[in-house]
Amino acid sequence: MRVNYLYISIAGFAIGILFRSFFDFGFSFSIFLIALSSALFFLYRVYYRKLFSAEIIIIALFILSFALGILRFDIANLNKGNPALDAIVGQEIDAYGIVADEPDERENHTKLIIDFENIISPFSSSANSISGKAIITADIYPKFSYGDRIYIKGELQKSKNFTGDDGKVFDYVSYLSKDGIFYQMFHPKIELIESGNGNIVKRVLFAFKNSFLERVGRVIPDPQVSLLGGLVVGAKQSLGEKLQDDFRKTGIIHIVVLSGYNVTIVAEAIMRLFSFLPYIFGISIGALAIIFFAIMTGASATVVRASIMALLVLLARSTSRTYAITRALFITGFFMLLHNPKILAFDSSFQLSFMATVGLIYLAPKIEKYFHIIPTKFQLREFAIATVATQIFVLPLILYKMGTLSFVALPVNLLILVFIPITMLLGFLTGMVGFVSILLSFPFAFVTNMLLTYQLKVVDIFASIPFAAIKINHFPIWVAILIYAIYGLFMWRLSARS
Repeated sequence: MRVNYLYISIAGFAIGILFRSFFDFGFSFSIFLIALSSALFFLYRVYYRKLFSAEIIIIALFILSFALGILRFDIANLNKGNPALDAIVGQEIDAYGIVADEPDERENHTKLIIDFENIISPFSSSANSISGKAIITADIYPKFSYGDRIYIKGELQKSKNFTGDDGKVFDYVSYLSKDGIFYQMFHPKIELIESGNGNIVKRVLFAFKNSFLERVGRVIPDPQVSLLGGLVVGAKQSLGEKLQDDFRKTGIIHIVVLSGYNVTIVAEAIMRLFSFLPYIFGISIGALAIIFFAIMTGASATVVRASIMALLVLLARSTSRTYAITRALFITGFFMLLHNPKILAFDSSFQLSFMATVGLIYLAPKIEKYFHIIPTKFQLREFAIATVATQIFVLPLILYKMGTLSFVALPVNLLILVFIPITMLLGFLTGMVGFVSILLSFPFAFVTNMLLTYQLKVVDIFASIPFAAIKINHFPIWVAILIYAIYGLFMWRLSARS
């Protein structure tokens, strides 16, 4: 039997990170595992012909990789905040900081990520340099932008977990810590000091995106414009709690969440527009579209990861070398985890991107033969195959994370996804023409608004159906892991047969 030690090593590394994300047996546990694997390697080397089979090297390699995964998480977990900030938790502070990311506008408030610069000592009234990130829940107005330097006065708190409406405890501490955020503040007094700080490239990109959305917003009303913003530029505008809940019920929430699947839709839409060109040119243009989309949305870590996954899907479509794509997927995932191990357990976008990518690359070609009954017109068959493949692979994750099982996801996706490419194209043209003339953008806006209204109506109709979805409040993680293990075994058997 041929053994791929690369896959065993990466799988062990990832499982070690996942294990450490939920269990902590101390540093000595990792040392014990490394010593155990070293002993197994030694026994294999010295007594291989007499006592041991080649499988012992596989076990030793897996244990070593598992231990290294635990150690990598431990290293990332060393940063638990700034002791100087920890000392004043629970106190009212006067501080200065920079808005470190694009503001996340919600229905009733705005989330700001602040990178502290200075804090004013309550004893000497002098400003002391300090580092650390906090997430601030602020009022909707006044509005702030990336790179704004602001004055903050309010109570500093350590980030805390909370219980959702479903009774499930959300690990908010770990979710924030993956981005180096360990503190939070609620509705402090905020004053703008100056604008124009931060990374100039990100500042220009965010400014362009906001200007684009402002022009689109002049000719397309809400909630249609919020949906368009999520589709075209990954805007964080609020769709409202009810509408988001309807999107979850109908299994279409992925179109407004930046994931590899969402970004792939962008690329394939562009590829179809240029289908009259040679295939290699279509693939190249699709790849360029992904890169442009990542840049236009601000090139955050989440977007970059989703874009890389989408590029892998395009690579899989352009070649039949599944082995090479598998290696690329494993290596890509490894480097992402090596850079930030906390995304494996605490970043839903990464998880959705990875699972959707696996479904599109491996499962979609296997189930294609079962969809001949669906017509190829308007790419309906392709959308059906992609929808089923991705839904199968993200379902256990969605059940664990959101606890929502949609029974109408397939028809809703078929009715909506077929119009997403043209909606995105016309929406993009609406904004770009709006830079020249708002009046000239009206024809594009009219058709775009009709398409968006149709999509929202489909969601509304299906979400209102009794038992469109059921809520599973406590879906155990071990069940999700078991299902994915069964998926893996099933895909391995299919590959072995072919």
